[in-house]
Amino acid sequence: MAALDVRPVFYVIGSLITILAVAMLAPMLVDLAAGSSDWKVFGTASALTLFFGVLLLLTNWTPTITLNLRQTFLLTTLSWVIVCLFSALPFMFSVINLSATDAYFEAMSGLTTTGSTVIAGLDTLPPGLLLWRALTQWLGGIGIVAMGIAILPFLRVGGMQLFRSESSDRSDKVVARASDLAIWLGWVYLALTVMTTVALRFSGMTLFDAVTHAMTAVSTGGFSTRDPSITAWESDAIEWVLVVAMLAGGMPFVRFLSFAKGDPGAIWRDTQVRWYIGFLAVVSIALGTWLSLREDLSWYDGVRLAMFNVVSVVTTTGFASADYNSWGPLAIAAFLVLTLVGGCTGSTAGGIKIFRFEILFLVLKKQLIRLYSPHRVMPMTYNEKLVDNDIMLSVMSFGFMFMAFLLVFTIALGAAGLDLVTALSGAATALANVGPGLGPIIGPVGNFAPLPDSAKWILTAGMLLGRLEFFTVIVLMNPNFWRG
Repeated sequence: MAALDVRPVFYVIGSLITILAVAMLAPMLVDLAAGSSDWKVFGTASALTLFFGVLLLLTNWTPTITLNLRQTFLLTTLSWVIVCLFSALPFMFSVINLSATDAYFEAMSGLTTTGSTVIAGLDTLPPGLLLWRALTQWLGGIGIVAMGIAILPFLRVGGMQLFRSESSDRSDKVVARASDLAIWLGWVYLALTVMTTVALRFSGMTLFDAVTHAMTAVSTGGFSTRDPSITAWESDAIEWVLVVAMLAGGMPFVRFLSFAKGDPGAIWRDTQVRWYIGFLAVVSIALGTWLSLREDLSWYDGVRLAMFNVVSVVTTTGFASADYNSWGPLAIAAFLVLTLVGGCTGSTAGGIKIFRFEILFLVLKKQLIRLYSPHRVMPMTYNEKLVDNDIMLSVMSFGFMFMAFLLVFTIALGAAGLDLVTALSGAATALANVGPGLGPIIGPVGNFAPLPDSAKWILTAGMLLGRLEFFTVIVLMNPNFWRG
């Protein structure tokens, strides 16, 4: 058996850590301009991160970087674990002086764009820390897009192989090479962020708040600069801008690239986009109508409140414009279910994802027809691509894995001392990378600080598992993987 060569893995991780070190200079400069002493923390953290990044680059240099399947599995998991470790440094040594548990939890929440937080008093934090929280989500978001269109389809995880031809663009011919695709997607991501920033600025936010909220909306992360989240501004215009930004963040980024290259119909031709928009519209209008009758609101206000929070939860962003815990049992049950749905593949959103529900529906339809017509031949297609048994098995395996881990993590959080609502919604929000849960502790107006350290580590593991689609991590626990 050939030994696993880890040099290319650590070389790529060194590159990622070096990029992270450069990113730390932005909050350092912001704190320096604002007169906050935390600029020294970011400067030191940047230097330390850069040292280890360059060290990994130099000690693992190889003439050509080519990764086989085993190396890619290892890189995908290890890179998130190590980058989170260095991202936690500013949280540990800044004025808020978080413990190692809280700092790593916050960093993992940021880079996986989950949005759960242990930090209170956001309104009084130095601007550098607020920017760093937003930056972790923004950098994590573009990493998630790259992972969703290049790495996970290659690893054949959870049915993502259905998009393998699309990730290299042999089918859609948007760009010629995969390397060009990565650059173009980066420009799309940046353009969406800039447009959202401008719209928020004109809607009444300060430039700093507009930049940070644009980064966390497009990345579907949900970190805010205020404790009350979006309710702090009490602005319909800001809410609608963020709804559009969150919707965009939950859509396939390759479709925006097609649009930019002169094919606007490509967005609507994608069946998952149609299901995604249709589902959000139906649920938002239905819940908004019910809310307007229950709370004696105008129909517009009911739909506005419902749409913002439904879009926020389904796209796994986690912004809150109201405490939907107070909307009654129906809303609480609905939001628990919505936590699991997720956005489109190739987006920054987490959750089960729309395309998997489509595949499961096709499988169910096929099975029902086979009951009364067992000899009928029924080829399954998705977006004009044949869905073979391998894809169906992958999607069903992912669904089973998601629900199994939801139960396991709920029990583990219960063992850590959490009540049923907090444990179940906490497990769901971690695995789906949503952010807020349900109940008085981790609901939309609470945070995760009161939880015991054991629960925070369980949730941290859940965020990583959910973001990496379970199998990418689980396969590393198989002894045969290490034997080759």
